[in-house]
Amino acid sequence: MTPKAEESNGATLEERITGALVGAAVGDALGGPVEGYTPEQILERHGGRVHGVVGPWNGDDWRTARPIAPYHKGDGHVTDDTLMTHALIRVYATVRDHLDAYAVAEHLVPDLMTTPRWIPELEAEALPLHRIFLAEKWLVARLHYGHVDPREAGVGNIVNCGAAMYMAPVGLVNAADPAGAYAEALDVAGAHQSSYGREAAGVFAAAVAAACTPGATAESVVTACLALAKDGTRTAIEKVCEEAARHGDVESALVPLREAVAPYDTVGPDYRRPSLGARRPSRLHAIEELPVALGMVVAAGGDYRRAVLGCVNYGRDCDSIATMAGAVAGALGSPVPEDWSKQVAEASRLDLWQPATALTEVAREVFRRDVERRRDHERAFHALGGAPGGSGCSD
Repeated sequence: MTPKAEESNGATLEERITGALVGAAVGDALGGPVEGYTPEQILERHGGRVHGVVGPWNGDDWRTARPIAPYHKGDGHVTDDTLMTHALIRVYATVRDHLDAYAVAEHLVPDLMTTPRWIPELEAEALPLHRIFLAEKWLVARLHYGHVDPREAGVGNIVNCGAAMYMAPVGLVNAADPAGAYAEALDVAGAHQSSYGREAAGVFAAAVAAACTPGATAESVVTACLALAKDGTRTAIEKVCEEAARHGDVESALVPLREAVAPYDTVGPDYRRPSLGARRPSRLHAIEELPVALGMVVAAGGDYRRAVLGCVNYGRDCDSIATMAGAVAGALGSPVPEDWSKQVAEASRLDLWQPATALTEVAREVFRRDVERRRDHERAFHALGGAPGGSGCSD
């Protein structure tokens, strides 16, 4: 057992949920200002690797500089990854049970459309709908205006990490039950994504759930993912994590992980100029973000700081990659640096800890409901004479 696994054994449910959610938000904020660039460009722009919170790529010209304008990415501001994660937590806090695609239509979409909130990148109160990307605006167009069956609404959307990036709460509500997290996330994500984008949402939720298991390690999380993942997503995770295991540090893994995931990534080598085959449904391909995030966690030995910094300096869609790695490493019990979390919370004007408190309460309620449902099923099955060795059951 690795030292990191031993450290994670004593972490409570609340500590793991807090670590995952705060860790995801901090990873998101660190990755935002260098999103879309290559490791070489990041190295040149910052005179070395990024080691914490940095300012906007274009400095004070962030309001007008393309292609980022008008978003203030940097200085500790979280992006839409965290806004969507917190929105999903609010849905859990309302429903207080497992979610499905209909919960997205009935609760998440109205939340995005009707309630102004502080948007750090806009430095203003606005509807979350005005910040989220086109792939997330799809939810509103299809579910609110199109009245599409929520279970099928994701069909036709571009296939990307849009749904996966905010699925950590599903994994946390199903803590230590990767299969349950996978199934629930697939249902929820059906309203948003199809193909390997939906699959990634299920596998990421499973990864977070697996990371909450006492004694979990980066390797055991990957094993749990491989037991559930399908098609190109499974192959991409396997190949990337095999490569990551050959590296004892994230720095040496930057280029090899990109090379390992490239055959499965449809975006292509120039992140800002996607290939003609990009983001189309496929059984052979995978989103880039999840395999690389898991690979960085493996290369870092489960250590939060090293995994997240590896993701940030990887570039490309590094805010989402660091969000995912941060959630997994945080759930494993690796501590999020307090100076980072404090800086991100203050800069973003967000309470990063309240959503974790709320989701912990929901997770406990859902577990109690699950136990009651399971006992009801046991009693009914015994009454049918279906259980070997007797017709009764004990509580």
